[in-house]
Amino acid sequence: MEIALTMLIIAVVLLFAAQFAGTRQDQSTPRRLAEIERRLQLVMDHLGVVDERPGPPGVREHLARGEKLKAIKAYREATGVDLRTAKEAVEAMMGPLR
Repeated sequence: MEIALTMLIIAVVLLFAAQFAGTRQDQSTPRRLAEIERRLQLVMDHLGVVDERPGPPGVREHLARGEKLKAIKAYREATGVDLRTAKEAVEAMMGPLR
């Protein structure tokens, strides 16, 4: 009986540890994605490639009017990312508009 209880406790602790590790990794994913998008935009700018597809709804329109804060808000609403990630993504989108 003690062995079964010990094994159960170890299994629960391992499950919690795995859940915590997965959560930590998920928090860094949006930042990593924003950095990848920024770098891709730099490469596209260097090669002269223009992306004709629109970004999330309203973002490019706000940027065209010089409304960076509204563009960041629209990006966050469309994608659900945090403020820092949205800011980095919008600044990457501003590259061709600067």
